[in-house]
Amino acid sequence: MSLSNSDRNFTTAVYRDTLNTAIIKNVITVVLCISINYVNGTLVHTFTKHQVFNMNPRYILYIHLVLNDIILLTLFTLIQVLSYIVFTLNVSLCIVLLVIAIFANLNNPLTLAVMAVECYIAICFPLRHTQICTVRKTYAIIGLIWVISLLSILPDLFVALATESMEFFHSRVFCLRENIFRNPDLSQKRDISNSTFLVLVWLTLFYTYFRILFAAKAAATDAKKARNTVLLHGFQLLLCMLTYVFHIMIAGLTYLFPKGVLAIRFSISILIQVLPRLISPVVYGLRDKTFRKYLKRHLFSAASANKHPQKTLKRP
Repeated sequence: MSLSNSDRNFTTAVYRDTLNTAIIKNVITVVLCISINYVNGTLVHTFTKHQVFNMNPRYILYIHLVLNDIILLTLFTLIQVLSYIVFTLNVSLCIVLLVIAIFANLNNPLTLAVMAVECYIAICFPLRHTQICTVRKTYAIIGLIWVISLLSILPDLFVALATESMEFFHSRVFCLRENIFRNPDLSQKRDISNSTFLVLVWLTLFYTYFRILFAAKAAATDAKKARNTVLLHGFQLLLCMLTYVFHIMIAGLTYLFPKGVLAIRFSISILIQVLPRLISPVVYGLRDKTFRKYLKRHLFSAASANKHPQKTLKRP
């Protein structure tokens, strides 16, 4: 179906599902979003309630990764639901949603690289770890990550403001990045910057992994755990990379199955945007003994409070 904005001469092609199909797809996405965000929210709550995590750079970086996952998943679900309800969004609103989502998307691989470096320092330089990896430096690095992500997306925004008319920003489009940042040079710039980011992050992961691999035998147990953690970071990064081939996968599958374009787009979106958000809770929320201990304590205390609410009331 093609929806047109005749007042401003902008036309956006929008394909629509049947009502039942649209309801099923949105229910699946919203349920997954609420479930994953609930788990991630529980991890964030556990982090904020215990000082042992607030003073550990490793957990600070991990929660930063989890918060980015929450932002990405929430915005993805919001944009999808709005696309089914109103079909097209105001360009200015779409820009705000996309810029925040792109921030979070760029933050993830950079955070994974920093977390791998922290594991490397902890294993290869254990005596200097507390001096190099401090809480203050960790927050400074997180700020630097956000600055790098900001510098990556600002050129797209400035070019759009300089080349597009005011009429365009008051129009309505189907909210996709290519429908907003339409300058062809931006696509080439985006590919170059993404490739640069990924090469640097992959080199960091490979370097830290092999240095940990050949770590001293005296730290064999910790080194093995660190190697597994870096491998999980590599798997997370591989999932992050899928966002860069999102359109290629859709185009290829659509060419093979032209009648299933809507089902293909939905399935690929769930695979790339939603399911990878489950990886972060597994890496530390379940594998890490310290985090798992406090998480169980929080869950059991919450369950006990719900089961026996009268015991939580203070007597006069």
